[in-house]
Amino acid sequence: MEWLIGTVALAITIFTATNIDDILVLTIFFAQVDSKFRPRHIVIGQYLGFTALILASLPAYFGALIIDRKLIGLLGILPIAIGIKHLLPKEEKLTVQTHPHGGKKKSLWLAPQTYHVAVVTFANGGDNIGVYVPLFASSNAATLSVTIATFLVMIAIWCYAAFQFSSHPAITKFLEKYGDAIVPFVLIALGIYILYESQTYQLFPFFSFK
Repeated sequence: MEWLIGTVALAITIFTATNIDDILVLTIFFAQVDSKFRPRHIVIGQYLGFTALILASLPAYFGALIIDRKLIGLLGILPIAIGIKHLLPKEEKLTVQTHPHGGKKKSLWLAPQTYHVAVVTFANGGDNIGVYVPLFASSNAATLSVTIATFLVMIAIWCYAAFQFSSHPAITKFLEKYGDAIVPFVLIALGIYILYESQTYQLFPFFSFK
């Protein structure tokens, strides 16, 4: 039971750290809802885009089945590097199309608006893959399943939160102001955790203790 609680807690932490900026994008989307751009387009698009991110990261898990766990742990350097990158000054941020309305083509579930949200979600998740790859690679079947399930639940929570935030600009401004200051340290801590959990530090002589 302890491993389950620990896995869920870690998954929630990682999801939150890698999707702070995404909730801002979702909030912008929900603020644009009208007769042509509906909440279902945003929710389904978010799930499609995030599923693509998960699928892009899954090969790392299967690779871990044939590659030494300590070597896989070296992937922990990725979130550390991403965290450091977040600490560096940013020249520009992702911009979101103001009116993601499609043309005349209509579909109940896969309208052009849905694909637009999915594409933005995937494009905005480049760093997510860099974090999920080492996480999945250092997981076993049970922890991977729980992690993905937790991610999928968190997407629903994220969408609901963004929907609520869309009517409270002050909350959005707070996240935008302080979110970037927290995320880098969470990612760096995650990388260190992966290096330690995979015992990768044993590959380096100066960390070997006899």
